[in-house]
Amino acid sequence: MKISQQAELLRENGLDTLFAPTVENSNETGITCLDDVEALKTSWLEYPYIPRGKITGLLGDPGNGKTWLGLRWAADVSAGRPLFGGESDMREPENVIYQSSEDGLADTIKPRLVRMQPDFKRIFIIDESQTGLTLSDTRLENALQKI
Repeated sequence: MKISQQAELLRENGLDTLFAPTVENSNETGITCLDDVEALKTSWLEYPYIPRGKITGLLGDPGNGKTWLGLRWAADVSAGRPLFGGESDMREPENVIYQSSEDGLADTIKPRLVRMQPDFKRIFIIDESQTGLTLSDTRLENALQKI
């Protein structure tokens, strides 16, 4: 797939802003010199794969287990379990925003999660029945502030 096709695919799926820089000290040209950027420490939910406070997306071909993996993460985080039943210590349960553009809540998401024993009171989904969600959507920011 050509880069232009990849960019179009990102735009069609509302992911075009995913890779846009969000540096506060860029100049009027929109170009930032990394010498002007102060490096910050990253807080990890699961090092080095899932940073805290960031959006973690799963992209891939159908049938490769994206939904199962995302739900497993959500279940473990909401229940305070080590991810994937690992041997690390239990952690504090945390809230999760789980978003899927492919699967139904009542016929796919909830039944799969039941078997994974999450804390359902800690898992939230933004309603996309009227309008699809994009990364610049105010509903995402509101949800992050609320939970």
